[in-house]
Amino acid sequence: MQKEVVQEVLADITVQTVLQSLVVLGLAYAAANVGAYLLEYYADRFGKWRINIKMAAPILKMVIYSAALYYIFIQALELGPGQFVAVASLIGVGIGFGLRDAFASVFGGLILALERPYHVGDTISLEGEYGEVTDIGLRSTKMVTPLGNTVVVPNKVLIEEAVSNSSAGEIEMMTTIDLYIDPRSDFDLAMRLLRDAVITSRYVHISENHPLTVFLNDFPFYRRLRARAYVSDMRYEFIFKSEITVRAWKEFEKHGIEPPRAGLVNLGGGRPGQVWQQEPPGNEDGGRRGGK
Repeated sequence: MQKEVVQEVLADITVQTVLQSLVVLGLAYAAANVGAYLLEYYADRFGKWRINIKMAAPILKMVIYSAALYYIFIQALELGPGQFVAVASLIGVGIGFGLRDAFASVFGGLILALERPYHVGDTISLEGEYGEVTDIGLRSTKMVTPLGNTVVVPNKVLIEEAVSNSSAGEIEMMTTIDLYIDPRSDFDLAMRLLRDAVITSRYVHISENHPLTVFLNDFPFYRRLRARAYVSDMRYEFIFKSEITVRAWKEFEKHGIEPPRAGLVNLGGGRPGQVWQQEPPGNEDGGRRGGK
């Protein structure tokens, strides 16, 4: 039955039908890329809505390509519902054996579009790579690293591996800044100076849901100061970190706070120490201190 249907469809295919199908696919490709470019262009001009606008790009592509395939099968080839199902199933089985990985990535793209564990504009970590998602296609996802390198990851990998999402659809992102000082230095003063450097940064975002916290950890030969704060736009993550580090160390030098001696810093764990947390604006006490 299916063989007869396929033979009937193939008999109806003409040069005009093939050319018409190629033109439709070409127009769909152009429309999808132009639409994605326009969304990218306007997204950078709408600040807080940037992520939401970029999220529409993969959905737009899927709609355009689906409409193109529908036109080719139903209008150009003039397939009935039964013929469409028969041809689609045979093509899927025939191609599937030869392109299993490619089809797995395509289905992975459909799953990502439905479940949406991350979006265009999110900052994610995957298999040792870290960067901003710039495109979610049917077959692969593209991300740009802080060094400007473009990493293309098959969607099949993304649905099988653990993905760390630092921003989760929000334009603000929590950032961690670590500074190490000599244990003989005034750690209480160092915490205040680090806190002031973060608060006065033009890139920081502090609110009730986005607090600033400064931690102190004791190690045998040094102390670690760790500030956790939200950068106002994830694109400024590394500028924010660099600015805070430079400004904090300038103040440390003015007040005689020294770095640990060479070769003594261990980036592992340590004994928890003092904690300072910035309260949201409008809270009169400004913060609180405690110790363990």
